[in-house]
Amino acid sequence: MFSRAAYTTGTRAFRAPSFAQGRMASTQAGPGPFGADRKAAIAWFTKAAAGSAILGYGVSNYIATDERIAPLSKALSDSVNALQKKADDLGLKLPFTVAHAFSTADHGLHPPHYPWDHYKPWKTYDHASIRRGFQVYKEVCSACHSMEYIHYRNLVGVSHTEAEAKELAAEYEYKDGPNDVGEMFMRPGKLTDAMPAPYPNEEAARAANGGAYPPDLSCIVRARHGEEDYIFSLLLGYCDPPAGVTVREGLHYNPYFPGGAIAMARALYDEVCEYDDGTPNNASQLAKDVTTFLSWASYPEHDERKKMGLKTLAISTMLLGLSVWWKRFKWSYIKSRKIVYKPGKFDEV
Repeated sequence: MFSRAAYTTGTRAFRAPSFAQGRMASTQAGPGPFGADRKAAIAWFTKAAAGSAILGYGVSNYIATDERIAPLSKALSDSVNALQKKADDLGLKLPFTVAHAFSTADHGLHPPHYPWDHYKPWKTYDHASIRRGFQVYKEVCSACHSMEYIHYRNLVGVSHTEAEAKELAAEYEYKDGPNDVGEMFMRPGKLTDAMPAPYPNEEAARAANGGAYPPDLSCIVRARHGEEDYIFSLLLGYCDPPAGVTVREGLHYNPYFPGGAIAMARALYDEVCEYDDGTPNNASQLAKDVTTFLSWASYPEHDERKKMGLKTLAISTMLLGLSVWWKRFKWSYIKSRKIVYKPGKFDEV
């Protein structure tokens, strides 16, 4: 095997140059691309940074000003639009698309980001908040919104005990059957039943809400851009429309809703629900709890997947250490060994 300091070929031995010798040789070879030494390189970078800053300031304040860019931008936009129209008339498709500016009025105000605890890699959902959020949904939101993909059994071990979930399900009656004589009948709810729907069908829901259809909330958090931030901001974002904006009768202004006009009136106010655990029941707390509950409903396997991910990282770290040890102390000998075949002597016949 070869040594780090020297290697032998034939009868002559060669020694590799040391680090200091290599550094001296490279220094003596000539100046580098940024100067002869470190001081010259620092001076070069300082001058380059100062020159770039001065050039950028001059361009932005004296050359590429808003007054000079606006006509150019308009001319370019008109040219592209004319080219797009000509291509459409000829039945051709251009290899590019025309970009339009984002409109807050059409797409809604972007919600701010809030520090939700379950976003952290080592945190789970706040299950006490899930329980309170279910109470808010039951007492406020369930009057218009359904949750057909959430069953009472999903609450067991998450926010309620099995006995509490059975008691909640038994508060409602569900149509079942047929019985022995072929008739449908009503029975108390069970753990296998879904949350009761407030309306029998979509047409009835639209008729009761002025033509607007209240969406199902089972996966509403994952179905909206902004997720929890959007839901929380929407619930608390009701305000008077700004000057120049009119909202027709039956709608309400909310800047976070696309278009600004939403059929749902504000539903959460201070003390609209009474928490059993003594948590302050102001509007922001109610919105936070029901948003947490809806986030869990949209992603009920969140906690289990996060636990499995942490276990996977821990096991992978141990396996990586074992692999490095095996490579260094076991496999390296096999990989670097040299096998030499020496033929034996043959007797002449």
